[in-house]
Amino acid sequence: MNFLFISGAEIFFILFIVVMVFGADKLPGIAKGLGKGMRQLRDATDDIKREIQNSADKQGLNTDFTKDIKKEIDDVKKNVEEVTGTIKRGAK
Repeated sequence: MNFLFISGAEIFFILFIVVMVFGADKLPGIAKGLGKGMRQLRDATDDIKREIQNSADKQGLNTDFTKDIKKEIDDVKKNVEEVTGTIKRGAK
């Protein structure tokens, strides 16, 4: 297994160090906290998109700029998911 230029032995070593530092009993709590944080971030971005769309619809504005904002938010969301995906894969 060669993922992101890290071999299986190196991943195992990193996980071993993580277990030694945090302890096996705290790892599920850490993973749960990361999951909650990601969910809150996703909910916040969805709320922002919804508010922007509702404001534009109420004011009868041209929604082309909201599509641009939505694209930017989606790009940021994708970047955050890439980072958290790396963290998730490292925690497995």
